[in-house]
Amino acid sequence: MGGDNAPAVEVGGAVAACREFGIAVTLVGDRARLEAELANHDCNGLDIDIFHASEVVGMHDSASDAVRKKRNSSVRLAFELVKEGKACAALSAGNSGATMAAGMFVLKRISGIERPAIAQVFPTLKGKTLVLDVGGNVDCKPVHLAQFAIMGEVYARYAMGIANPSVGLLSNGEEDSKGNELTRETNAILRKTSLNYAGYVEGRDIFKGTVEVVVCDGFVGNVVLKLSEGLADAAGQMLKKEILKSWVSKLGGLFVRGAFKRFKKIVDYAEYGGAPLLGINGVGMICHGGSNVKAIKNAIRFAHEYAERGVTEHVAEKLLENYAINMQRETSKSQDAA
Repeated sequence: MGGDNAPAVEVGGAVAACREFGIAVTLVGDRARLEAELANHDCNGLDIDIFHASEVVGMHDSASDAVRKKRNSSVRLAFELVKEGKACAALSAGNSGATMAAGMFVLKRISGIERPAIAQVFPTLKGKTLVLDVGGNVDCKPVHLAQFAIMGEVYARYAMGIANPSVGLLSNGEEDSKGNELTRETNAILRKTSLNYAGYVEGRDIFKGTVEVVVCDGFVGNVVLKLSEGLADAAGQMLKKEILKSWVSKLGGLFVRGAFKRFKKIVDYAEYGGAPLLGINGVGMICHGGSNVKAIKNAIRFAHEYAERGVTEHVAEKLLENYAINMQRETSKSQDAA
């Protein structure tokens, strides 16, 4: 029931995912509105159910109030279905803060993880790179970033199919002397882990594909995400404007039309669907508020693959493997208590 064009886009994406990938989908929301929207599609033979939710979390609702006061909201009930084993993943294009809060409140966190993170796949010159956190936690401690690194490495390995993903810490330079107190302390922790840690990386390295996983706090990550979306859109418009300036460039544009279409597909966020919510004890996927049908369809596919590959279980295993993270976490707790 969330998103800029709800529930039409969510229903359309669900129908497409069910038809193309054979994934069973339960739509959680106002039954009357969802039934009316489904009537616009040919759903014969499709495994699509409706679970009624009497409340909706708005974009301006606070995350905590949305979880505690709106107990029958669609986003909370979606996670309840996951908790009860009636669904393998919950997906929302609505209030991202409320989605994260609902996931934490209902499914709880993976043992040992202090903060969940929102991860996003970026296209690069070498393939794909996962960046996290892109907005879930604007104020972080070194232990949080270290845990993000573990979760990102596991997701890249099991969900993205990268055999030995390298991990980089986003900073303002590659030298160990660069960065701020947060990055320097995190850098020291990550060097003691079993991760394939490459050290500091800079913003330009994200799209070069220098590493497969880039770690940063949610404030920086969200700026990176929004800047990248804006740049991709602006670059496309600038290029189109230049091509239309003369008949020669228009003619040349005809010859490379196929290349332009392929490039547009590479940078289109709808191809990547949604952003996984890593660190909760289950599968949650957060979609862009302006998602179209293709984005929802692909998000459902990625959420299904995430659940099938057992990423959550592997995160817990990797966390235990890296005792330095656990030691640092206990130290952090002791310092907070003092």
